[in-house]
Amino acid sequence: MNLQGHIIIQGHWLTRALIDMAAAVAGAAGIERRGARLVCLTGLAAMPGSACRSRLQAMCDKARADIAFLAQPRPLEHYRLAVMDMDSTLINIECIDEIADLQGLKPEVSAITAAAMRGELDYPESLRRRVALLRGLRIEALEQVYTERLRLSPGAEIMLADFARAGLKTLLVSGGFTFFTDRLRQRLGLDEARANTLGIEDGKLTGEVIGEIVDAGVKRRELLAACERLGADPADAIAIGDGANDLAMMGAAGVSIAYHAKPVVRAQATHAISHNGLDAVPPLFGRLP
Repeated sequence: MNLQGHIIIQGHWLTRALIDMAAAVAGAAGIERRGARLVCLTGLAAMPGSACRSRLQAMCDKARADIAFLAQPRPLEHYRLAVMDMDSTLINIECIDEIADLQGLKPEVSAITAAAMRGELDYPESLRRRVALLRGLRIEALEQVYTERLRLSPGAEIMLADFARAGLKTLLVSGGFTFFTDRLRQRLGLDEARANTLGIEDGKLTGEVIGEIVDAGVKRRELLAACERLGADPADAIAIGDGANDLAMMGAAGVSIAYHAKPVVRAQATHAISHNGLDAVPPLFGRLP
């Protein structure tokens, strides 16, 4: 498609009334529908101002649709790297919460996880506190979580296939655990993965994290290091995350995408996907169905 300034609306229930109202509010001269779930509003005299954007956002949220304002879009092929968080981004769960559930400790661990993702707790300390609660758990429990509870987020494989076709390298960087990131890297053909290593002795968790904890600063550093290895500018990176510990990484990238994210993350991201799956990412770069 011709990548001029436009607005994309994506959702499962895009009614004609919503589309016409959005076009009128945005001052769009054209409406281009791509299948049942995606509409482009084109022919804009200018990108909507903040008040207009807020009104459009509210309309779309009410209709459980996502809206993206693309003033100067670049095709996916112009990017070199895609960096993704794991828990609640590439996959549907917070792994540590599900591990804790096997110990009957999910409420306690989930409360710490939620506070950390909202930015209310220091991430390294919150992780140490959560992992300490898992001391004595057999490693078979991790395999049980991987096989029985972990699922890819909807549309993940479609998004990754588009990244591959566009020639992007992929980096999975997580405040979770290498037990899961290593398996996903092999399963999905990701180029690199970085996460935390759990202490294990005699087939049981020690309740400790081995080595440097992957926090917000490390995530940002991994993105920049990957760009340097590729000889790419950080502006040529796309970062996708959902929690406060992803903000530094997302801020370093050329484009940041908040996926079903906390309000603090949505507010600072280039784009937010709150109602669709990860297959809503490629259309933000001109890859339309």
